[in-house]
Amino acid sequence: MATLKVPGRKVRTLRRHAGLSQADLAQRLGISASYLNLIEHERRTLTAGLLVKLAQVLDLDLRSIASSLDARVLQDLEEVFADPLFEGSAPADAEIRDLAISSPEVARAIARLHQAYAAAQASARTLATQVLDRQDVPGMPTAELSPDQVTDFLQSHRNHFPELEAQAERLWKDGRLEGGDLFAALSDYLGSRLGVGVTVLKVGEMRGAVRRYDPASRSLQLSEALRRGSRNFQLAYQIGLLENSELLDRLTRDPALASDEARALGRVTLASYFAGAVLMPYTEFLRAAEDERHDLDVLQHRFRANFEQVCHRLCTLQRKGAEGVPFFMVRIDLAGNISKKFSANGVRFPRYGGICPLRNVHAAFLQPNALRVQVSRQPDGLTFFSVARTIRRHRGGYHTPEILYAIELGCEIESARRLVYADGMDFANLAGVVPVGTTCRLCERLDCGARAFPSVQKPLTVDENVRGVSFFAPAENSEPNGRPQRG
Repeated sequence: MATLKVPGRKVRTLRRHAGLSQADLAQRLGISASYLNLIEHERRTLTAGLLVKLAQVLDLDLRSIASSLDARVLQDLEEVFADPLFEGSAPADAEIRDLAISSPEVARAIARLHQAYAAAQASARTLATQVLDRQDVPGMPTAELSPDQVTDFLQSHRNHFPELEAQAERLWKDGRLEGGDLFAALSDYLGSRLGVGVTVLKVGEMRGAVRRYDPASRSLQLSEALRRGSRNFQLAYQIGLLENSELLDRLTRDPALASDEARALGRVTLASYFAGAVLMPYTEFLRAAEDERHDLDVLQHRFRANFEQVCHRLCTLQRKGAEGVPFFMVRIDLAGNISKKFSANGVRFPRYGGICPLRNVHAAFLQPNALRVQVSRQPDGLTFFSVARTIRRHRGGYHTPEILYAIELGCEIESARRLVYADGMDFANLAGVVPVGTTCRLCERLDCGARAFPSVQKPLTVDENVRGVSFFAPAENSEPNGRPQRG
């Protein structure tokens, strides 16, 4: 019988995640516990028949089991060893890949250790800056890693939470939200069901906030600066916090959220997820997205949501048997800082440092409010189609600074025709595809003119007589005997 190369360690990891003992899983597979033990210790191979049965027993996608490599683990390891700390002593790519495949838990531990190191470095720099500036130093920052922990938490759940979807659907039924003014219906639900009064106040009265809830008086205040869709979102968010508090607590008791700050941020993130599910109900939104070929403007108007809310909702459509297009999404500011990222399709975003400067999301700043399209290809050969646009955050009057972000939303090239933005594009001729990477340190494209740092693939060499397309991009030189060399 044919056999498939599935590491025994992966079988053991899947079994443990399912909460099964060796004896339990062996019984369900129809094999002995001793034989399963041999498989897990890689002294026996997993036959194709057993692989199919394993997928059925654990209710998993066959491809996720057959894949011997967790791409996220590999990316994290590559970023760890791209740190200048390992300059000249980093292990070879093959060794890093072998570690990610054979010992994924060890690889994750190394990544977590490096995260702690990076946080300590950031704290030290902050402390040094404060001391040099003669500022008071009340204490070292402790929550630098909380956003990363929440991102990992969302990624591990594929940014889809069925229980929150069910609660959003229940609210539509119990609150009788269908067919009326959503703001009025949600306000009435807060008042009649939860005893919460809703008031819209002037910008000055909100003292810098756009939403403020007082548990003692059971009063919710919203800023007049919020648009209609954002007001609806904040009402749904508050309902999510009040009615689903126990569910939020249970979901955030996840090993990925290792600190109180991360769990608190996780609650806020999940309450926002619930609010998005209320504004854009799963079945109705998925059908509209498919019917309108993911026309973001149409979806914004139909569901009274903003550009970012629609993009984020598209990234959550992963219900089993009713999946949407697997999208990736990233949001950055003018300085290139990543403030939101998610990938359901293999796009790789850095945990540390800036995103590749050739990505579509940067170009969006060149034409604010205009939608830009791009076809890009990663070093691993995966090709993607994306759209990008700026969004503005302006929550006050004349003296309140306007904050500009850019968002990129994309999918694999095979799904591009399902998007209206692909009309007129010749995907049979991809001569204009943009070669992108993760970060300069990790990117293997040595001839990139946008390179800002040397690649770990090639140690930095300085030749004062030759200049490439950028300082860190090597150029062809010639030795006196005429033989070319890299400089």
